[in-house]
Amino acid sequence: MVETDRQGLVAGFVGQTAIKTAERVDEAMGGVLFIDEAYALTSTGRGSHGDFGDEAIQTMLKRMEDHRGEFFVFVAGYPENMDNFLKANPGLASRFDKVLRFEDYEPEELLEIALYMFQQEHYRVEEDAREQLGKDLAFLHEFRDKYFGNARSVRQVVLEAIKNQNLRVAAAKLKEEPEVHTIMLDDVATFTFDKDKLNLFVRRGIGFGK
Repeated sequence: MVETDRQGLVAGFVGQTAIKTAERVDEAMGGVLFIDEAYALTSTGRGSHGDFGDEAIQTMLKRMEDHRGEFFVFVAGYPENMDNFLKANPGLASRFDKVLRFEDYEPEELLEIALYMFQQEHYRVEEDAREQLGKDLAFLHEFRDKYFGNARSVRQVVLEAIKNQNLRVAAAKLKEEPEVHTIMLDDVATFTFDKDKLNLFVRRGIGFGK
C-alpha cells in the first residue's frame, strides 16, 4: 500500500505534477494507492493552485484506465467534500465503483477508545475519572458537526488529561507507584467543552500554583 495526499502528488510547476503522480502510481502497481483528503486535489475554492491538482487527477485517471485491474485506488475524506470531489471531473465518479461510509463512533465506543489510549500510555484510570470521561465524550458526540474527529478528538482529550496529570504529579513531587501512572478525577475535570467550538478546549487555569 502506498499512502499519499495532495502534497505527495502535486508539484509546484506545470508538468512536474504529472511526473510526480505517475511515480506514486508506479509504486502502487500491484497493490493499493491510498489518497487521503483527496478532495484537496480539486480546484474548488483553491484558486489558481487547483490547476496542479486537476493535472494530478487527469494523470491518475489515465493510468487507472490504461492499467485497469493492475492496482487499486482508494480515496478518502469527509463525505460532503468527497461528493464535491467526485463531481469535479466527469470521469471520476465512473472510476470508483464502491463507496464506503464510516459512521461516527457512539459515546460508549469513544470511551473505549480513550481507555485503550490511556492503557497504551501505561496509565490507569480511576472509576470517577472514567465516569467523567464518559460524560465529556457523550457531550462531544451530542454536539458534533460534520467534521467531528472521532478518535482524533478522543486523542485530544486523552493528551490533555495526561498533561494535567503530569502537572499534578510534578507539583506534588510524587514518585511512588501507582500514583505516578494514575488518571484521577482532577486530571479530566480541569477542562470543559464549548459546544460552539467543539474542536477547542475552554480550559480553566492550570499550573503549579493552581
